[in-house]
Amino acid sequence: MQSPDEWEIPPEYQPDPRTLDYDLKNALAAVVSLRARVPDDAFTAETLGTERAGQGVVIRDDGLVVTIGYLIAEAEEVWLTTNKGRVVQAHVLAYDYESGFGLVQALEPLGVPVLTLGDSRRLQPGDQVVVGGSGGQSHSLAAQVVACQEFAGYWEYLIDPAIFTAPAHPNWGGTALIGPRGDLIGIGSLQLQHQASGGTVVPLNMSVPVDLLKPILDELLTHGRTRNQPRPWLGFYVAEAEDDQIMIIGLAGDAPAQRAGLRAGDQIHAVAGQPVTSLAEFYRAIWALGAAGVDVPLTLEREGDRFDVTVRSADRGRFMKGPRLQ
Repeated sequence: MQSPDEWEIPPEYQPDPRTLDYDLKNALAAVVSLRARVPDDAFTAETLGTERAGQGVVIRDDGLVVTIGYLIAEAEEVWLTTNKGRVVQAHVLAYDYESGFGLVQALEPLGVPVLTLGDSRRLQPGDQVVVGGSGGQSHSLAAQVVACQEFAGYWEYLIDPAIFTAPAHPNWGGTALIGPRGDLIGIGSLQLQHQASGGTVVPLNMSVPVDLLKPILDELLTHGRTRNQPRPWLGFYVAEAEDDQIMIIGLAGDAPAQRAGLRAGDQIHAVAGQPVTSLAEFYRAIWALGAAGVDVPLTLEREGDRFDVTVRSADRGRFMKGPRLQ
């Protein structure tokens, strides 16, 4: 993703304040630039890098900022920059692996408005939204909701429903998805390629809906995580292959999957004897076995040989560096 100083949305794609029922400038002032530095020995350093940049959204007067969690995972330093150029250090409060949200706390007053949490359940395909980037209108995009549906990610991640919008914002991480009422309805997470009718490939943004944050916000602020038992995590990257097959495409460091001898290219046919043909089905079958630490029996195929293997799952959070105390 590019630095906010190196790009600008073409004027014809920027939101037009005259067509909106809220103060666009005020809403975008709540979006701040976020930069994070992660130590070289962090578990996520190899896959996500040690210098990360994106955005966050101020949601409380005390400087609480919500962003997408991968930007701040294991970060030892976080800096926020307002649209007026004020730079403030922040402290990581939480990263919720299930939803994907991250929370940071500004350590000094930011002097910006707050963007209130909206109701993402109201969204319908065709609704007009703004994908708000740090830097104001020139870094923001007028977009349309394409779909609200389940999303399964290759890194053992599943949410329902995710919000898909087009056109795609070029600096999507942590952007504010602003609804028709001028409130926050989602946080930008990904850019995806969607094959439309006629074979045309259209880039989309996927945002995590704020309604996933509301019921867990107080727990994240109090405990740094939800009180739910952590889900079993195997530490691999998987994708849907041809013929309704699940394939391992990579391994995450010294995690359970690697310790159990799994390899990239292995096909997964079943979990505890239950056939699986989609990522969502696969994850739900694993999570149904119990909390982190439970044994996960898998039926694999490697180079034409089918065999069973049991992987002792783990709590993903135990592999990550926790927030530094201030």
